[in-house]
Amino acid sequence: MFLPKNQSVASLTVRHERFVSELLMHDRAIERIALGLSYDGFPWLGWQTQPNRLTVQDQVEKALAQFVGAPVATVCAGRTDTGVHALNQVIHIDPPVFRDTTAWVRGLNSFLPPSIAIQWARPVSGAFNARFSAISRTYHYIIINTPVRQPLWANRAGWCFRALDVCQMQQAAQCLVGQHDFSSFRSSQCQAASPVREMHTLTVKRARDFVIVSLRANAFLHHMVRNIVGELVLVGQGKHEPGRVVQVLEARDRTVAAPTFSAAGLYLSQVQYPHELLDDVPTISIDDLPI
Repeated sequence: MFLPKNQSVASLTVRHERFVSELLMHDRAIERIALGLSYDGFPWLGWQTQPNRLTVQDQVEKALAQFVGAPVATVCAGRTDTGVHALNQVIHIDPPVFRDTTAWVRGLNSFLPPSIAIQWARPVSGAFNARFSAISRTYHYIIINTPVRQPLWANRAGWCFRALDVCQMQQAAQCLVGQHDFSSFRSSQCQAASPVREMHTLTVKRARDFVIVSLRANAFLHHMVRNIVGELVLVGQGKHEPGRVVQVLEARDRTVAAPTFSAAGLYLSQVQYPHELLDDVPTISIDDLPI
């Protein structure tokens, strides 16, 4: 073996190990990363980027650029509207650099405003897509049902001063479970190709002064949750019979349904994926909130 002058076997070995390490780091850098984040939606004009940059996506992509030194695009599971919150939003990125999972969480949070925080990071396969791989999404709507509005829950919950009959609301809610055309509950600005969605579960329960509406479906239309909540509230107030929900659903006409309820109480709570694509990630439960 011939060695260059002033070179040793040991020094060549070190250089070789560094070279191999750099190759491995390069391979690792191109892996897709899934991120879980939570946010208070009140300060922001929804998830999706806008020219004024006052959206959650804009803030997250700004933090990514600061953290890795290059632009990084994000894909999210559900594009929340202005004022809508998230306990467990999921996004994916294809970063140009390698960082371990702890670094993604702590590094990005150091650049994010207090109302947005990364909760976890996981390397995933290229087959994972935060939007299209999702098999269901869960939303919770929190209504504070007190005669007088509660300032500490402003922008955190919808408010209804009339007493709500949760049993009647639950009865009406069951009419919406299953696969239906939800045209009566979609916004006129909805861009979805089809109004058909499958509602897996829809429940209404009371916890002291709070009424919580929980919905899980394969996907949701624009304003679908808030429009359903608006209809259920009218049932709970005794203005509509539970069976009217069926009539509204079958009409397939937005004008016959209740007005859209406030965004304040809506939370994107959970996004489910096939176990082989994403599994065993920490989540924040609606039960963790001080209700």
